[in-house]
Amino acid sequence: MQANILTEIFLPVALGIIMLGMGLSLTLEDFKRIALFPKATFVGLFSQLVLLPVIAFLMLRLISLPPELAVGVMLLAFCPGGATSNLLSNLARADVALSITLTAISSMITVFTIPFFINLSMEYFIGEGKYVELPVLKTMLQIVVITIIPVSIGMLLRWKSPETSKRAEKPVKIASAIFITLIILGAILKEKENLVDFFAQVGLITLLINLIILVLAYGISKFFKLSHPQRSAVAIESGIQNGTLAITIATSSMLLNNSQMSIPAAIYSLIMFVTGGVAVYLFSRTFMFDKA
Repeated sequence: MQANILTEIFLPVALGIIMLGMGLSLTLEDFKRIALFPKATFVGLFSQLVLLPVIAFLMLRLISLPPELAVGVMLLAFCPGGATSNLLSNLARADVALSITLTAISSMITVFTIPFFINLSMEYFIGEGKYVELPVLKTMLQIVVITIIPVSIGMLLRWKSPETSKRAEKPVKIASAIFITLIILGAILKEKENLVDFFAQVGLITLLINLIILVLAYGISKFFKLSHPQRSAVAIESGIQNGTLAITIATSSMLLNNSQMSIPAAIYSLIMFVTGGVAVYLFSRTFMFDKA
């Protein structure tokens, strides 16, 4: 994907609006829940930030991919949860407050982890000296600008003008959904000539990663005796990644500038809406888990 108005202007602006919408749903109380519910927060962060990348790496050892697509899979796995996970948690009658807390905290943590782990992934899959190293400080700064700052602005607006923020929350969420769809379609259309091949290459592995993390995250949450709404939130948060951020990092000329690395995130984003919908249906049928 060549550097153009889509990758250099539309993508960052769209992601900023999406994160602003997430900020409008956040308050400082969400961060205080870390102290109130440390076990649920720890299990959620472990599932998303540790278990998911491990699963992705192990699957790449089992299913061989071209180096750039493999890096794209790892990039997706290193990204935080997306704002979509909060919506799906709400539909699934999960613990929405926990979902929002996990999204916010993981978004802050991955500012620091993404640059380092992506460089390690490129060294492992592409080979030392055969890739352009991701600039750590520049990457951190760009992620802060397009994620943390919009979230902070959203939180500030909610604090200063709660009524106005409440009215704006729904339109911003609708705009976010439209932007997410356009971003995914844009990434796919830019590689439309190779789309069938890419889907054949990464469709299975992204589906397996998504299904495995949904099941394992729920299972680990059950092992630690979290409630069903908490288990559901952890599973959805771990399975619904911020594909928009992954696509932005992959296609930005200031960062990776590699359209092929965005394909796993685009394909995953399509798949996760289907598996996420199934998860919402199952988790919302609480009678299935009454004895769990």
